[in-house]
Amino acid sequence: MKLNRRLFIGSSVVAAASLSAPMVLGATGKPRVVIIGGGAGGATAARYIAKGSKGAIDVTLIEPTRTYYTCFFSNLYIGGFRDFSSIGHTYGKLAADYGINVVHDWAVGVDRDAKSVTLAGGGKLAYDRLIISPGIDFKEGAVEGWDLSSQNKMPHAYKAGSQTQLLKAQVDAMPAGGTFAMVAPPNPFRCPPGPYERVSMVAHQLKENNPTAKILIVDPKPKFSKQGLFEEGWNNHYAGMIERVGPDFGGDNVSVNPDEMTVTIDGEVNKVDVCNVIPAMKAGKIADIAGVTNDKGWAPVNAADMSSKMDANIHVLGDASQQGDMPKSGFSANSQAKVCANAVRGALTGSKVFPAKFANTCWSLINEDDGIKVGASYEATAEKIKKIEGFVSKTGENAETRKATYEESIGWYNGISADMFG
Repeated sequence: MKLNRRLFIGSSVVAAASLSAPMVLGATGKPRVVIIGGGAGGATAARYIAKGSKGAIDVTLIEPTRTYYTCFFSNLYIGGFRDFSSIGHTYGKLAADYGINVVHDWAVGVDRDAKSVTLAGGGKLAYDRLIISPGIDFKEGAVEGWDLSSQNKMPHAYKAGSQTQLLKAQVDAMPAGGTFAMVAPPNPFRCPPGPYERVSMVAHQLKENNPTAKILIVDPKPKFSKQGLFEEGWNNHYAGMIERVGPDFGGDNVSVNPDEMTVTIDGEVNKVDVCNVIPAMKAGKIADIAGVTNDKGWAPVNAADMSSKMDANIHVLGDASQQGDMPKSGFSANSQAKVCANAVRGALTGSKVFPAKFANTCWSLINEDDGIKVGASYEATAEKIKKIEGFVSKTGENAETRKATYEESIGWYNGISADMFG
């Protein structure tokens, strides 16, 4: 089925079993929901709770940036298919049209006993339900020789914004015949096809502007999402340009030197011109501060309502959550947010709560009008979010099908943007 904006918004799935903890009213006589993180999970949850409750719940959204740049579709900017401004979104409609209190600040503390969130500016916000959707942070020491102080020399570009612009500028400025290197992340990580779509978009730019350049992927994983589709596309469009080194050949034994611009693979030093280091990931820092993460750095949740297994009054959405079979993606976060919003509204206002159902699709662009996708539907079980059925593009598809898949992805992006930001 072809997805367009109306279908995407209209087919939103909703949630879960009713929460049983007692409701606490604020000074206004209304229950209070505080949401940390204004991306696909947090912004969607804020909008659906505010809209669905018709003003019966006070909703506060905490997001430090005034313009939010989506990580999904940021690769298309790197590839020259989109303007940077097209992936940027603001919060004015959430405030004006839905009465959401949008606070542009950092959440730096959570007091679970007092049910309050502390802001970097010194303020405190009380909550009856807290929703945390902070995206990802990086594990220290995940790539030898790299830390956040190196991100300007070897950008990660896995939090969209200035890092995305920097990486594109570095690619565009590569010397003739130069080498672009990517250090790919281990599982689990945000957007499983993302690094390989990025390679495709970099290759597209280089083929047009620097055709003798090379791309080196250093990968700790034996396989990756849509591997056959990407490798077919690379052979069709960028033959001889891309080399991938997996763990069998040292891809899991890598170090970098940002000052020397080198990547060492199993003892062999490679001089590179641009290096995109995507380290191992964990839940955004505030989830750890709130005490809802495990020893692997992710936040375990109950599938029925995305509530934390450490605290029933806290819900964790999107990339930060450890929920079962869903990949960490913008579509997943948006789907989980609708389930969570329905459950939270039901708990705080007594509105109807629907059984939790989830969906996800991840589109990737390999070359102009050459789009591929993978997706699935899911349900909540007592143990996890469980995959029911899935689909994936096939190798050897004709140009018409691939073009239609790309156009479908554009419709989805327009739809999810409206779903998040109003």
